[in-house]
Amino acid sequence: MKPTLTTELVTDEDAFAALAPDWGRLYRRCATATPFQSHAWLHSWWLSYGRRGRLRLLLVRDGGELVAAAPLTAVRRPLPALVPLGGAISDYGDVLVDDEHGERAVAALTEALAAVARTALIDFREVRPGGAVEQVYERWHGPRRRVSDSVCLELPAVPMEDLVARLPSAKAQRVRAKLRKLTALGVQRTAVRPEEVDSALRRLLELHRLQWQGRKVTGEHLRSRFCEHLVRSVGPMVRAGDAVVTEFRLDDDVVAVDLTLLSRRLAGGYLYGAHPRLRESKADVAVMLLDACAEHTRDGGRAALSLLRGNEPYKHHWRPEPVVNQRLLLARRRTAPLLSAALYDVAARRRGKELLLRLEQRRERAGGGRS
Repeated sequence: MKPTLTTELVTDEDAFAALAPDWGRLYRRCATATPFQSHAWLHSWWLSYGRRGRLRLLLVRDGGELVAAAPLTAVRRPLPALVPLGGAISDYGDVLVDDEHGERAVAALTEALAAVARTALIDFREVRPGGAVEQVYERWHGPRRRVSDSVCLELPAVPMEDLVARLPSAKAQRVRAKLRKLTALGVQRTAVRPEEVDSALRRLLELHRLQWQGRKVTGEHLRSRFCEHLVRSVGPMVRAGDAVVTEFRLDDDVVAVDLTLLSRRLAGGYLYGAHPRLRESKADVAVMLLDACAEHTRDGGRAALSLLRGNEPYKHHWRPEPVVNQRLLLARRRTAPLLSAALYDVAARRRGKELLLRLEQRRERAGGGRS
C-alpha cells in the first residue's frame, strides 16, 4: 500500500523563500508548467505585489519530496477569493503537479484546496488549455464553472524560415525583404550573460518607456515595483534556462532589448523595448523580434511559440492560432453565492465590452459617412 501524501499550508514569507530548491525540482517534473509558475517569478512577484498576511501556499509532499503545489493569495475584493500568485502581469496561472505522481497528487491537492476554501471562492484566472489545475477542476465535488478568459495567439515552434513559409507568397516575400534589410543595416543580436541581465533589463524598461512616449502604454510597466520584480526574477530564470534576454545593437549602440520566457512546452515573447531610431531606419521591429524568439525554439522540443496575451492586429499577420485561456471557478456549497456573483460580474463585463464595441463601430460608420 502506498503511503499517504501529506499536505501543508504555508503562509510565512521566509518559508516561501526557503522553498526554492524543492519548488524548482517540482517545476522541472511538471510538463504543463509555464515560466509564470517558476519559484523565481512567483516569489519575486510576492515581494513586489503581495499583501502581508495574505500568502496561501498549498503543498503536497510524498515523504520529504514536494509533488504538488498551489501558489495562492487571499483577496477580499471584489469578492473573498483565493487567486493565483502572479496577478495581472502573468500571462498564465496554474498549479504544479509532479507528472510521476499524477492522480494521487491531484486528489490530495484537491482535498487541501477544499479545506482552505471554507469562506472564499477559488478563482483561477488565465489557465492555458491543458494546465494542471484542470485536473483539480475535474475532481472538484462542489459547484464549479469554466468561462473563457484572455486570448493568446500561438505559432508553431519552428525556425523563422518555416514561419515565413506559412505565409501567402507575396507577404512571405515582403518578410524576407525585411529580414535582408535588418542584415543590411547591420543589426546584431546577442544573448545577455547572466551577470549582465540586471542592467540589460533596466535598459529594456527605459527603451520601452521611450518607444511608447506620447502614446497609450500599460502603466504598470513604468512603475518601480514592476522594474524591481523583473530585475529580481529574470536573473535566476536566465541561469536556470527559463528565460533569455537578447540585446540588439546598431553601430555598437543597444537599440532594443527583448525578454523571452521559456518552458518545456513553449517560448513566449514577454516584453521588449526598442529605440525610435530603429523605425527611423526602416527596420521592422516585429520581424526582428520574432526572428530572435523563433531561434529559441530550434532545439528545445517545444510545441508552441506564444505571442502571449493580446489580440492585436499586427500579431495576426503571422497567421497564429487563437488559444483561449480559461477561468476556473471552484466553490463549496456554502460559498456557492460567491460563484454566482462572480459569474454575474463576468456577464456584466462582457455585455459592457460588447456595448462599447458597438458604439465604436457606430462612430466609425458615422465618421465614414461624413467624409
